[in-house]
Amino acid sequence: MFNKIFRFTQEKTKYLYENSLILQNIDIFIFVSIAGVFLTSTFLSSDVIGFVALITVFLTFIKMLTKPEERLDYHAFELWLLAYFMIVVISLAGSTLFSLSLKGFFKTFIYLMFYLSTVQFFKTNKGKIPYILGIIGLCVSFEAMMGFLQNFAHVSEISTWQDVSNLNPEQIMTRVYGTLKPLNPNLLGGYFVAGIPALYGICAYLFTAKKYKFAIVGLVLSVLSSITLFLTGCRGAYIGMFVIIAGMFIISAKYLWHNFKTLYLSALGAIIALATLAIIFVSSLRARVLSIFAMRQDSSNSFRFNVYHSSVDMFKDNWLLGIGVGNKNFREIYGLYMKTGFDALSAYNIFLEIAVESGIFALIAFVGFLVTLINDAVKFVLKSTDIKSVILVSAALISIFAMCVHGLVDTVFFRPQIQFVFWTMVAVVRAYLVY
Repeated sequence: MFNKIFRFTQEKTKYLYENSLILQNIDIFIFVSIAGVFLTSTFLSSDVIGFVALITVFLTFIKMLTKPEERLDYHAFELWLLAYFMIVVISLAGSTLFSLSLKGFFKTFIYLMFYLSTVQFFKTNKGKIPYILGIIGLCVSFEAMMGFLQNFAHVSEISTWQDVSNLNPEQIMTRVYGTLKPLNPNLLGGYFVAGIPALYGICAYLFTAKKYKFAIVGLVLSVLSSITLFLTGCRGAYIGMFVIIAGMFIISAKYLWHNFKTLYLSALGAIIALATLAIIFVSSLRARVLSIFAMRQDSSNSFRFNVYHSSVDMFKDNWLLGIGVGNKNFREIYGLYMKTGFDALSAYNIFLEIAVESGIFALIAFVGFLVTLINDAVKFVLKSTDIKSVILVSAALISIFAMCVHGLVDTVFFRPQIQFVFWTMVAVVRAYLVY
């Protein structure tokens, strides 16, 4: 139906398109707007970032209406995504806090429309994918530099970010938070998890293109960003970084295992040894890592367990359609279920969050979307003989998987700085899959 409408408008605006330099070069403006989303993410508010994303959506809509041969098509995992969106709409209609849920729905709508816009852009501009990932990498590098400087400046906490009741002074970590709004080390940690695979991916891409000087600079920035991730003190990001490293070694084995087995194993051993030594000799890092296993003895862990327990109760009472999408909606309802006097912005688990907000069928649809997407991406990586394409898809795949793992224990997945990276990575995978 939509393609018929597009064909009709394209025929009616053919003369306008053929005589308009702006319409004929609209992809340039779309590229700039996509880049603007990531650049503004580093220092501006969520509202501004969302406005820039809306510009991307608007320009894409104009392109679809006027540019000949533009059409919509779909891949299997996008059917799951469509089902998820339709269930969210039904959940919105049934929400008892409709006005608050409507705000959350608009955010979800913008994210998905940005994804569709990026997919449409990549269809005819696949060569721009390395540039988009490069821009994400540069933004991550900027945040890494800011975080590194904050560590040496020993910035003070803006709020209570770690339980210091059982720590010696030398075990208290200076948790860096960069410039992302709102200022929070967990948000910065999640941003690194989302963006660092793009940095390593572009580094590998430049090596294969024999642009060694740029590749070395990229490698330095990748290592700096990895180090700064640990300075955030975000334990979920530590787990995400482990996923990133494991993913890079698993995928690189496709090319390195047979011809460079000794070098491959040596590099793996060196990274494991370096991480072990860092945990042993850096007392603040050691305390932070060990707190992951402290269970109820750590106040942050205990708080999350309370939130999980309350969120499960919320889901049990609203298992069919949920309470309505959005953190403001969640916050209002959570007050009826919370086990302690502390408020919570979300369920601190993206899958539990989806189940609470939109019900069991939305959760099934979202998991189906992820499983189908990851399965198709893995098949492409294993079968493709184009090393550059494999590198780009692998970077996107690792980023998506790492964000999902990090999202098991944190709430920052739903922040726009991370959401826009997530949907861009999905669009990168989509660009290389057969229609």
